[in-house]
Amino acid sequence: MKEQIISKLRESAELKLRFAKESIKEIAEATNIIHKSLKAGGKILIFGNGGSAADAQHIAAEFVNRYQKERKALPAIALTTDSSILTSIGNDTSFDNIFLRQIEALGKKVDVAWGISTSAKSPNIVKALEFAKSEGLKTIGFTGGDAGKINKIVDCCINVPSTSTPRVQELHITVAHIICELIEDAVCNNKKDTSK
Repeated sequence: MKEQIISKLRESAELKLRFAKESIKEIAEATNIIHKSLKAGGKILIFGNGGSAADAQHIAAEFVNRYQKERKALPAIALTTDSSILTSIGNDTSFDNIFLRQIEALGKKVDVAWGISTSAKSPNIVKALEFAKSEGLKTIGFTGGDAGKINKIVDCCINVPSTSTPRVQELHITVAHIICELIEDAVCNNKKDTSK
């Protein structure tokens, strides 16, 4: 069992190191998209399925409450949390529309739609990102595998080059934490700059 544990930790660490070399530009780009939106009075709409739904909630909480610093609350909504909306849309139209309809109701051109799909193939994530893009929202995709169709839709795609869902999820939350920290630093620095 010890060897198995070491092997899994090594697999995770090696993927993170490889990813770090290949994805700095995309992480910076996603951070800039979010920062510009927030500065312009926009909000972040985050969504995913299964573990990615939980990640969306986790990320939204970091923005709204705090990550590491005391600062003003930042507007972020996890579109995965309202069971009445999810079941109503899923029952009345299609599960494929559960995020699209929420973006239609809540999204503005100044907002960011941030879809998370470890497989890069989730129809409801693809449809929501396509719709958001057509409505003028900035779009970010967190994907795994070959980044699928999402890579061609979004303004910024952060793709983890792995088909292992657990490894992809680990990197998604790591990158989300990095973005939260960078945004928090930018917000706190802007606050300091305006008080001079």
